[in-house]
Amino acid sequence: MDAAQALTDLSEISSQIEAAVVLDDKGAVTAATGDGERLGETGSRLLEEAARLRGTKPTQLEAATSVGSIFVLREGERTIVARTGPEPTVGLVFYDLKTCLRAIDAKPKRTRSTTTARKAPTRKKKEEEDDASAP
Repeated sequence: MDAAQALTDLSEISSQIEAAVVLDDKGAVTAATGDGERLGETGSRLLEEAARLRGTKPTQLEAATSVGSIFVLREGERTIVARTGPEPTVGLVFYDLKTCLRAIDAKPKRTRSTTTARKAPTRKKKEEEDDASAP
């Protein structure tokens, strides 16, 4: 799935996320909703500052204020940054962000052709067919 579709899906499933942006390993925007460019810059600065203070780049962080939160999540070569309103369900937002990033890397599932796959009749269906053919 491409990043734009993954963000569209994220917007549909997560009512807490107001805007989000996906960044590549160089910090460039690959897809965004809302004010993506500005949100991406904010997320990158938060990661840099946290790395400076802790000596290592964090994999996730939340910056909370009275009017909302900024979430940053790094996984592999991608980073996703999201903005929420006040008092979000932190664990759920991080879960949704991880799901979004993983969907970008996921390969599409193959579907079986309905013409080649035939469902076996259930026991009840088989008994009804037998009863109907009996003299």
